Amino acid sequence: MKNANPVVKESNWRETVSRFAGSDVRYSLWQLVSTLFLLGAAVVFAYWLMDYSLWLSLAMILPIAGLQTRTFIIMHDCAHGSFFPSQKWNDAVGFITGVLTFTPYQQWRREHAIHHASSGDLDHRGYGDVTTLTVAEYRALSAWGKLKYRLYRNPLVLFGLGPVHLLVFQRFHFLMTGEGSAKQVWNVWFTNIAMVALAIIGYLVFDWRSVWLLYVPAFYVAGAVGIWLFYVQHQFEEAYWERHQTWDYATAAITGSSYLKLPAVLNWFTGNIGLHHVHHLGPKIPNYKLKQAHEADPVFQEAHVITLSSAFKSLRLALWDEERGRLIGFRELQTS
Repeated sequence: MKNANPVVKESNWRETVSRFAGSDVRYSLWQLVSTLFLLGAAVVFAYWLMDYSLWLSLAMILPIAGLQTRTFIIMHDCAHGSFFPSQKWNDAVGFITGVLTFTPYQQWRREHAIHHASSGDLDHRGYGDVTTLTVAEYRALSAWGKLKYRLYRNPLVLFGLGPVHLLVFQRFHFLMTGEGSAKQVWNVWFTNIAMVALAIIGYLVFDWRSVWLLYVPAFYVAGAVGIWLFYVQHQFEEAYWERHQTWDYATAAITGSSYLKLPAVLNWFTGNIGLHHVHHLGPKIPNYKLKQAHEADPVFQEAHVITLSSAFKSLRLALWDEERGRLIGFRELQTS
C-alpha cells in the first residue's frame, strides 16, 4: 500500500495549476489553424505524389498520422475546457476535430472525465483505461478467461486491433448500451454521419485513393500511436494503484502518470502529452503550457521518467501485484 506522496501532499501544487490553467486564445487559434492547414496540405500533397510515386505517397501516411495525433490533442484539450474560455467554442471545435480523428467528441469527453476522476483507483476501473487485472483477479479466472486476458494484453492485439476497436466497436457499443445522455448519443450519430460525408467529399474532390490509401491508414497509425501513448503513461512498474478508501487524487496524478521524454519533434506532434503527470494534476492547463508548468514546481519532478527505449520495456507488464505494489509480467507471475 502506498500512502499519499509527502512531497505532493506538502506542495502548493494547486497554486501552480491555477497559474497555468486557462487558454491563450490567440495561441489556441494559431495552433488550431496551423494544425488543420498542415493536415489538409499533407493529404493534398500525398495525393498529388500518387501520380509520380505510390511509395512516396504512402510514406506521407506517417506525417499525416502525426498531424492527426496533434489534431486529437486539440480535441482532448477542448474536452477538458482548456483550449478556449467558452465551452461552446470548445464543444464546436471538439466536434470538428473529433470528426477529423474519427472520434465521437461527447462520448469520449464523458469517458475521459471518468478516467481522470478514477485513474489508479482499483475499485473504479474500466473507463478510458487499458484493462489491468490484479494478480488475485487473474488467478481466479477460468482457463478461457486467462487466455482472453493474455491475448488482450499482447502488444499485437492491443496496438494492432486497438484502432479498429476504437473506430468501429467502441462507438456502436455506446449506442447499443444506451450509456450517457441523449446529447452524447446524438453526438455519436452526428459524428458518424459527418465522417461519411467527409469520405464522400474526399472521393468527389479527389478519388477513392485519398480516403482508403491515405486518410484511413493514417488514422490506423495514429490510433496505434495514441493507444501506445496512453499505455506508457499509466503502465509502468512503479505505477500507482490503490483501493478507493486509500486512493489519493494528487498522488495518483504525479506517481501514477509518467513523464515521457520525447524528442522535440515528437513533442510537437503529440502536443506535449508526454508531460502526462502535469496534465493529470492540472487538466485545465492547455497543451502548450504544460512544459512551463512542469518547470515551475518541484512537485512535478516526482514523476516517473520514461524514455523511448525504456517505454518499450513496459510492454511485458500485465498484472498489478497488490502485495508488492507494482506491475509485473506473466513470466514473473509464474516464477513467484
